[in-house]
Amino acid sequence: MHASTLTLLFAAFVAAAFLTKFWLDGRQARHVARHRHAVPPAFADDVSLHSHQRAAAYTIDKLGFGLLTSALGTAVLLGWTLLGGLDTLNQAVREAVYPRFGGMAYQLALLGAFMLIGALIDLPQEAWATFRIEQRHGFNRMGWRMWVGDQLKQGLVGLLIGTPIAALILWLMGAAGQAWWLWAWGAWVAFSLTLMVVFPIFIAPLFNKFTPLADEALAQRVTDLMRRCGFQAKGFFVMDGSTRSAHANAYFTGMGASKRVVFFDTLLGKLSHGEVEAVLAHELGHFKHKHVLKRMVTMCVMSLLGFALLGWLSRQVGFYLGLGVAPNLGSGAPNDALALLLFMLALPPFLFFVAPVFSARSRRDEYQADAYACAQASGQDLAQALIKLYKDNSSTLTPDPIYVRFHYSHPPASERLAAMAAHLQPKAA
Repeated sequence: MHASTLTLLFAAFVAAAFLTKFWLDGRQARHVARHRHAVPPAFADDVSLHSHQRAAAYTIDKLGFGLLTSALGTAVLLGWTLLGGLDTLNQAVREAVYPRFGGMAYQLALLGAFMLIGALIDLPQEAWATFRIEQRHGFNRMGWRMWVGDQLKQGLVGLLIGTPIAALILWLMGAAGQAWWLWAWGAWVAFSLTLMVVFPIFIAPLFNKFTPLADEALAQRVTDLMRRCGFQAKGFFVMDGSTRSAHANAYFTGMGASKRVVFFDTLLGKLSHGEVEAVLAHELGHFKHKHVLKRMVTMCVMSLLGFALLGWLSRQVGFYLGLGVAPNLGSGAPNDALALLLFMLALPPFLFFVAPVFSARSRRDEYQADAYACAQASGQDLAQALIKLYKDNSSTLTPDPIYVRFHYSHPPASERLAAMAAHLQPKAA
C-alpha cells in the first residue's frame, strides 16, 4: 500500500463525510424550521402547536450543536492522524514505558493515554449537551454531582472491562501468527456475548436503580402478552430514568437467563396500561422476526471482516505512514496498539456512506415490529403511545425526507402511523 495514496484517500473521505453531514444537517434544520408554524394535519388532534414548536426548537438546537461537535471531531481526527498527534503520543509513551516495562505495558499505556485524552476532549461537549441543550428544553434532571459521578463510574468500568480484552487481543496479535485476526475475532465475539449477560446484572445497576414492577395489574397484563407471544423473561423492572432525564423508553436487555424487560419510570407515568402493553408488543416483534439475532450476526460478520482487514493493514508500512504515524521500526517495540488505534480512527469516515443501508434495514424492521404489535395488542393503543412519546420526547413530526433516508433508524411519525393504519384493530382490554 502506497502511503501517499492512502493519505489522499483518507483525506478525501474525511472531507466528503463532513461536508455530507453538514449538507444533511442543514437540510434538516431548514425543513423543520419551515414547517414549525403549523402542526401536520394528521397530528392536529393530538399535538398542540406549542408542543410542535418546542420539538422544532429542540431539533434545531441539537443539529446546530451536532455540527459544532462534527467540526471538532473532524479536527481532532486530522490532529491525531495526518497532523502527527498520535505519532507524538506514541514516541512519548514508547520512550517512557517500553525500555523499563516491556512491550505489553507500553501498548496498554498507549491505548490508555489515547483514551484518556479523547475522554478529556469529549467531556466539555457532553457537559454542554446535558446542561445546556437538554436542560434548556426541560429534559435534564441531573445535577453536576451526579453527572461527574457517572463520568467517573463510566471511566472505571471501561478501565476494568476494557483492559483485559485489550491485553488479550494485543497478545494474540503478537503471538498467534498471521492468522491472529481470526483468534482475536473469536475472543471479541465471546467478550461481546458475555457482556450482554453481565451488563443487566452487574453494570447497569451501578448507574440506575432497578426495582420489580409493582403494578400488579400491569405486570399481569404484560405477562399474559409474553405468554401469548411465546416469550419468557427473567422479570419486569422499573428503572429510575427520571433521576437523569425526562425522556421515556422501554427495552429488553441481556440474553438467555439474564434477559429482562425494563420500563423507564417516566414511560409508566405517561402511558396507559394498554399503551405500555402495545409498546412491549412492538419490542417482542423484533424478537419474533429475529431482528436482534440478525443484527448480532451482521455485527459478527462485519467485525470478522474488520479484523481480517486489520490483519492485512497492520503488516503494511504504508498504512502507518499514510495516516501520519512512523511505525516502531528498529526500536523493538511492537506496532500492534498503533495499528489498532489507527484502524479505529480511520474506519468511521469510510463507513459513513454505508449508514443509509443500515438505516433502511432498521426502518424496515420497525414496520414489521409495528405490524406484529398491532396483531398481538391494540393497534390504536400503539398509535397513541407513539404519538405521546413523539410529543413528550420533542421528536420532530416534519423531518427532511433525505435526512430521514440517511440517518433515521425509525420511520418518521407520519409514515409509521400511515403504515400502521391498516392494522388498527383495537382489541378488548
